[in-house]
Amino acid sequence: MKTAERAPLDQSVYNYVYQRCYYAYVAAQSMISGKVFEIGTGDGIGVDLMSALCEEFTTIDKFDCGFDFTKYPNTSFRQMEVPPFSGIPSDYYDYVISFQVIEHIEDDHLFVQEISRVLKPGGTAILTTPNILQTLSRNPWHVREYTAQQLQDILKPHFSKVECQGVYGNEKVKRYIDHNRASVNKLMRWDIFDLQHKLPRRWLQLPYDLLNSYNRKKLSSSHQDLSAGIKASDFHHDQATDLCLDLMMIATK
Repeated sequence: MKTAERAPLDQSVYNYVYQRCYYAYVAAQSMISGKVFEIGTGDGIGVDLMSALCEEFTTIDKFDCGFDFTKYPNTSFRQMEVPPFSGIPSDYYDYVISFQVIEHIEDDHLFVQEISRVLKPGGTAILTTPNILQTLSRNPWHVREYTAQQLQDILKPHFSKVECQGVYGNEKVKRYIDHNRASVNKLMRWDIFDLQHKLPRRWLQLPYDLLNSYNRKKLSSSHQDLSAGIKASDFHHDQATDLCLDLMMIATK
């Protein structure tokens, strides 16, 4: 399943997106231990890092990612659509991680309820999702995006404590985003009837992927060193503000 939502490491065109996604795993490595449940395997970019820190690592995805899990004896993969988390025991995991997933979920309230269900009392969920206040255009692959307050409101009924962090980039990342914003704004000028917000999102997925790919390739070609040079270490997290790129919610059951 290759869309604008999947960012392969072997293509520098998608390096910014890949490194931004991978940073969540880097940030989580100092928080997790014991039995860990991941929702959203993707291409398996976090398996190597996460499995080394866990007693037991279970990762699930809607699609079979084709990743070789046999190298990780403490790791298991299940293919399933969620929610609910069918066959996953209650009060079992010490940590649940889910990076850039909740924005794709139709029933986000049930999704959060299920996360709480599979966590042990005192267990912790770590979620990331784009900050809608920094979104450059509508992403039709996303059912919705959130402000920090909106996401907290969904989490609070199911968790005793919710900490709202945000992911930020350094000056190198900001330069890349500025170039990307300028390029996206040029493309958006053609949408004189604001169809990106009026048409059903599924109608827009193919055009979005084509234009997104074109834009990334153009940006990579004109700013090759900047595009390919971004690393996970160019991101950091701190208390969430309107300016963060992603929201990072740390919720305790």
